[in-house]
Amino acid sequence: MVRTIAKDHEEKRLAILKTAAKFFAKNGFDRSSMSQLALECGVSKALIYHYYQSKEALLYDIILTHLQDLVDAVDSVHPVTNPEQHLRNLVHAILTQYRDADAEHKLQLEATVSLPKHNQKTLADLQRRLVVTLSDAINAISPMCFETREEMLRPVTMSLFGMLNWFYLWYRKGKGMTRSDYADLATDLLVGGIKGLRDN
Repeated sequence: MVRTIAKDHEEKRLAILKTAAKFFAKNGFDRSSMSQLALECGVSKALIYHYYQSKEALLYDIILTHLQDLVDAVDSVHPVTNPEQHLRNLVHAILTQYRDADAEHKLQLEATVSLPKHNQKTLADLQRRLVVTLSDAINAISPMCFETREEMLRPVTMSLFGMLNWFYLWYRKGKGMTRSDYADLATDLLVGGIKGLRDN
């Protein structure tokens, strides 16, 4: 007899995913156990194993879902004729997608190495898609600049990711800059730096 899937199957999975992300990020992935996580989720350990066969499988789904959501957010940004505005729209999309995903983002940065190599490769491919998209947008701002200084494009691109990736460490909602303000600031700093490169 074929086993039917409960109507709330996906809802429960997503709830476990969200709670696990916060739990792992707070306590450290290596130091967290499935028994502890079950208590945090308010469910049995058997239920968690019903969805995920291992702690690593759960971590993989957390990071995979996070990165796929980022890729989807970036892919949904419609190109505009102004290259600077297009880059600004991409930066806004990334920071908007980061909202309420600090735990997932922290795990992506710190815990991916705990996964099997084939899982790491899949995640790296998604990250590469993000890098290529932003790199193309940055290049479009000043093609002549990067044509003559091709070696600068990747460092400039990764510098932008550096500004965005560590935003969660110091950002506090309601204090200082808004998420949108910071997206504009990061874009302005990058565009200003490109203009400086171009003029040198």
